[in-house]
Amino acid sequence: MKVILTEKPSVARDIAEHLGAKQRHEGYFEGNGYQVTWAFGHLISLKDPQEYDPSLKRWAIATIPFIPNPFELKVVEDKGIRKQFAIIKKLLKASSELICATDAGREGELIFRYILAMLQCEKRPWKRLWLSSLTEEALHSAFQNMKPGSDYNNLYAAAKCRSESDWIVGLNATRNFTVRYGAGNTLWSVGRVQTPVLAMIVKRDDEIRHFKSEPFWELLTKYREIIFKLKADRFKSKIEAEKVLAKVADSPFIIEKIGVKNENEYPPLLYDLTELQRDMNRRMGITAAETLQIAQTLYEHKLITYPRTDSRYLTNDLKGQVIKTLVSLKPIKGKEIEQLNLTQLPFSSRIINDKKVSDHHAIIPTGKLPGTLPYQSQAVYEAIVTRLIASFYPTCVKELTTIEGSSNKEPFQAKGVRVLIPGWTVLYPKKSEEAKEAKQPSESQELPQFKKGEFGPHIPHVTEGKTNPPAHYNENALLGAMETAGKFVEDENLKEALKEKGIGTPATRAAIIETLLKRNYIQRGGKSLTATDLGRFLIALIQDPNLKSPELTGEWESKLKEIEQGKYNAIDFMQKIADYIKQVIVESDLTKINHERYGSCPKCKSEVIKGNKGYGCSKWREGCKFVLWRQYKGIELNEGQIRSLLQKKVLLQPIGTSILSLSDAGELSEIPVLSGQGNRSAPTSTFKKPPPRKYVKKTS
Repeated sequence: MKVILTEKPSVARDIAEHLGAKQRHEGYFEGNGYQVTWAFGHLISLKDPQEYDPSLKRWAIATIPFIPNPFELKVVEDKGIRKQFAIIKKLLKASSELICATDAGREGELIFRYILAMLQCEKRPWKRLWLSSLTEEALHSAFQNMKPGSDYNNLYAAAKCRSESDWIVGLNATRNFTVRYGAGNTLWSVGRVQTPVLAMIVKRDDEIRHFKSEPFWELLTKYREIIFKLKADRFKSKIEAEKVLAKVADSPFIIEKIGVKNENEYPPLLYDLTELQRDMNRRMGITAAETLQIAQTLYEHKLITYPRTDSRYLTNDLKGQVIKTLVSLKPIKGKEIEQLNLTQLPFSSRIINDKKVSDHHAIIPTGKLPGTLPYQSQAVYEAIVTRLIASFYPTCVKELTTIEGSSNKEPFQAKGVRVLIPGWTVLYPKKSEEAKEAKQPSESQELPQFKKGEFGPHIPHVTEGKTNPPAHYNENALLGAMETAGKFVEDENLKEALKEKGIGTPATRAAIIETLLKRNYIQRGGKSLTATDLGRFLIALIQDPNLKSPELTGEWESKLKEIEQGKYNAIDFMQKIADYIKQVIVESDLTKINHERYGSCPKCKSEVIKGNKGYGCSKWREGCKFVLWRQYKGIELNEGQIRSLLQKKVLLQPIGTSILSLSDAGELSEIPVLSGQGNRSAPTSTFKKPPPRKYVKKTS
């Protein structure tokens, strides 16, 4: 009997129906020589420390880092899961042939391999069913193209490294920070991926908190009803701006130069999961987790292809299927598809690129028409359909005009945009309007015909504005930052290059955000995501910059990808993780202070020296302005506290009701003391509060 193991019951049902396995038994389908059974996601997990050694149930610094060698597995403690595992065990032991049909990706591979390992069946041969869609045609093709399971050993090695490295970092770092600093009922949950994401949010919040808005003035003039802007930098004082205003007020305005060029705006690339999540959050306010759930449901209803993909391209062999799909979609998108010549579709390199497809191609509709869908599901489905159609529409061509003028030798400029060929943008009328509104008046206006050398009266005026802080992260921006390891990138080609070193994977990024919300480290306020006091406190405690580093986490993700491709050794990866967690534990001791020096300047890393009223950067003559004043809100900080702030970036002994944290920008922040405000039940901690320090209140 051939046994097929899927990741979930719904997929098992579709495969069983395809094979004609119509007999329903408890935990599996049977028929035509097949038994199709299922897992419930992860049935098997890594053992907890106390299951290796009962003494490890008590959390203590002396017992970490704990790194099992080898790691051991267990069946998840759940009655339903244990019952289903027993059914799988019985079927696999009696099978003549075994086929893996779990999700075609890293985690799906891990689910299957862990079950094999638990059953001690790792050496038996098996075949891999690699599914990108659940339609009849896709299932038929997948069964025709099954490969030996050994072809996916590198994929399993990467999945196993991901699982074990997360266990090593998460468990040991969490125990370390909770035991050292988890007073009251607070458990400090630290993770290889979640902590750098939290650090990014805290950093952005700090930038906003310490931002000092400054006024500025600009000189504009109106000539023939068109707004021109002075080409010089913004003025820092109104007096300076008015001096130039007076200079040009009585002089004519002259057109000096007219520049015209065409700009091509190509259709957007097809969706991968992250781009779909970002677009749905930007346009509809749907969270990343909601979009993933909706996409998964659409996939299971055979309406779209596999959603957990990191590719935005299709392979060459899908050309015929794409044409069939577009024909099938005519009943719901006839007007849009009529504009395409389906016999000569322009399959450009922005659509077809075999080199940029690894496990799965971009998300596209299957061609099966939906019935009535819930509002949000309809929005996600419509977006995927429209994106596929748009990819074959003509390029949008715009005419960019730059007019340069002057008045009394002061240069002014105006820019205008005229759409020559709307192309694909006709499918996104709302998006075109939003882009137009986002531009400055001097950049998006419709320009009349000007002639070089013409002149006439104009109306100059000064406008006042102020600098604005960066915006808080929303899910769209945070997903983008995670995808590029914290780097802000708009160019699509550069973004694709950086994806190899992003934080997490398309399949896990939504879960990372939800975990931080559940832990009460971040909070939603409208569309914004901001750090809570609990989250700020945790980041203040973490001394090792690598544990907070998006770049390092991105490097690790890149190494996991290389393991998957057979280009990097899994043993070397795990050794680096083991060395790393040891370093984290050593550097997390906030009591170890070097009393031979004050510390480094947070801005330029030079030594800090003592002054009359505070402690400043030794490079002050070179222009570094960092100073940490001895007096803080009427309280005098002693040298020990100064050293703690400069060397550890945090002062744990409260000042009033807060601890102090020193940011990389050299700004002091107050974080409310969290004692008694635990985020969940924590194990008994050996942490003892230090005795209160005596602070000297300065009197005038």
